[in-house]
Amino acid sequence: MWRYVGKRLLQVVPTTFGILVLTFVLFNVVGGSPAETILGKNATAEAIAAFNRLHGFDKPLLFALDSQFVTFVANLLKGELGYSVELKEPVTSVLLRGVGPSLSLTAPILVGGTLLALMLALLSAAWRGKWVDKSILVASTVLMSVNYVVWVLAGQFFLAYKAGLFPIWGYESAAYLALPVLIGIVSSLGVDVRFFRTALLDEIYKPYILTARSRGQSAAYILVFHVLRNALIPIATYVSLSIPYLFSGSLLLESFFGIPGLGSVAINAIHSSDMAVVRGVVVMSALVYQFVNLATDLAYAALDPRVRLK
Repeated sequence: MWRYVGKRLLQVVPTTFGILVLTFVLFNVVGGSPAETILGKNATAEAIAAFNRLHGFDKPLLFALDSQFVTFVANLLKGELGYSVELKEPVTSVLLRGVGPSLSLTAPILVGGTLLALMLALLSAAWRGKWVDKSILVASTVLMSVNYVVWVLAGQFFLAYKAGLFPIWGYESAAYLALPVLIGIVSSLGVDVRFFRTALLDEIYKPYILTARSRGQSAAYILVFHVLRNALIPIATYVSLSIPYLFSGSLLLESFFGIPGLGSVAINAIHSSDMAVVRGVVVMSALVYQFVNLATDLAYAALDPRVRLK
């Protein structure tokens, strides 16, 4: 087990290095001069030279011990992601300040949406082909057909503005998160239900289910302790793909509802050409994604005894 963990951790190293190289090239080479982006095209040569000297952009890009890339990786190992020119503070501080609001929004959406979708999928699978199953499928299709922005605008207009049930804008208490969490759950519910239902139905028609029925086990017991348990591998994989976005935040929800999370931070950084912050969000998301994949692989052995890690 620990040998496998060590092997997977070693596999993370080259992948992470490739991500860092790609991110550096995109933001420092393809993206053009940071000085011109921040100071503007009308900046004087002296101002550009002073800016480059101050932030280390006058060094070689890649092929030198004191290059910008080596400095970037060294700072990253120390937990430093650069300096925000717009906010006048380290990027690490900006990201740490935004992680809390993002998690308070996205974690309830993931947990609540997954549990609700799983319960509906179990009902649909239990009464497959009957009116309950057909009703859930129709409702899921309708939810999938409505654009995400429509849910946001409709929720703000009807539930917040007209009915006055929720605050429209701000991050002062838990009440301000209720509407965006509700919208986040509803907007993803259709896709989640259909995927979970498919994963459950793939198991229902397998021979071991017929064996369980022949032993006199109840339908509810078979559905929960046999079908659901064996369908957890694809479900865990599906859910794990959403975990990195817990930390990067929801761009639309945070922007529409004034939540100061990482999604809102990234949007503001893009608008103000604060590429250090944007790069920090990209790097952090990539690193989180790597370790979530590792955790998911290790969870397979716990979820399914047929999986053996060697």
